Amino acid sequence: MAGWLGAGRRPAETAAADGGAGEAKSAATVSGTLVFTGGGDGIWAERSYAALSRAGFMQNPVAYRSVRMISEAAAAIPLVLYDGAEEVSEHRLLDLLRRPNGMTDGAAFVEAICGHLLLSGNAYVEAALIEGEVRALHLLRPDRVRLIEGADGWPEAYEYRAGTRVRRIAAEGPGGEPATLLQLQLFHPLADHSGYAPLGAAQNALDLHNAAARWNRALLDNSARPSGALIYKAEGGGNLSPDQFDRLKAELESGYAGAARAGRPLLLEGGLDWKAMALTPKDMDFIEARNGAARDIALAFGVPPMLLGIPGDATYSNYAEANRALYRLTVLPIVKRICGALGGWLGGHLGESGLTLSIDLDQVEGLSAEREALWARVGAADFLTRSEKREAVGYGRDGDDA
Repeated sequence: MAGWLGAGRRPAETAAADGGAGEAKSAATVSGTLVFTGGGDGIWAERSYAALSRAGFMQNPVAYRSVRMISEAAAAIPLVLYDGAEEVSEHRLLDLLRRPNGMTDGAAFVEAICGHLLLSGNAYVEAALIEGEVRALHLLRPDRVRLIEGADGWPEAYEYRAGTRVRRIAAEGPGGEPATLLQLQLFHPLADHSGYAPLGAAQNALDLHNAAARWNRALLDNSARPSGALIYKAEGGGNLSPDQFDRLKAELESGYAGAARAGRPLLLEGGLDWKAMALTPKDMDFIEARNGAARDIALAFGVPPMLLGIPGDATYSNYAEANRALYRLTVLPIVKRICGALGGWLGGHLGESGLTLSIDLDQVEGLSAEREALWARVGAADFLTRSEKREAVGYGRDGDDA
């Protein structure tokens, strides 16, 4: 390195060589000092459905697991159909939900609806009609659907774009019949006809968690290149020449960067001195910040952090209690919303307004502990007759009051 020493490169010359753009650089020379800093681009993800899906579900393990946990739990809940107060075991509506179309079964259909609601805030179900009868149900990707409002502000139609082809779907059916497209949406305080995704509320936490993962990856890849400054001490002052600067930078990149070169000592010659400048993860409270971001993501989805293995959360005393909270506070409300919308919409298409689609709580595995506790309390109630006990746990009277 002794041969690199010579005329200095002034900061003004460095700025001119960069075109005056003022962009952050990985290294710069200031008064005989070669400083290495982080990229610090400060780029945050967009809020579109595609960006949220990529940055969240496809790249973030906390968001991915939260969506899968809610969607799979919702898809596993058995559905029941009532005609008035009577339960119906065989019906065309149930057949449609068991097999919505030739490529999708009922569980995958409900799982996809939940996924669209959690990532977009909207879900769109289209009915395929043949001779006026619903023969199949299809889900439309939310980012391909555009709502067209009329002069009065109410939905007039929907446009569905797939590639270069655009289909227009009326928001209301002819003659007062139900529309062929059903929109399910979560509450949005600033939009009349569009839902707000839970993941959107956790966008800052999502960006922080992803940035922390990238930071960890970069720390591993560059573990042998310590963050700090190479200080050039020359007699009479002066800086490195442009050729010396470029050559020193290339030497550091090729000889000291990367996990394979971890621990390699830095060889300094010709008046160069190393001064460490970086903060450690402990100084930055880095791990706790990452766990805090993970808890915020789980909170936005309504998933107890304990179920995701996030440390430092003691909201629930045990795993079973956290699992019941997931079902009661998150899974059941979204399933009831889906059942209410689908039941009323399909009942209108089938010409049966008295149909009600609901869920069978007795077959929900996540609520088995609650069910056992209820049966134990009712069974121990000596002041109730057998019929009253059956009615208290959700079964009809059998006429035997013994």
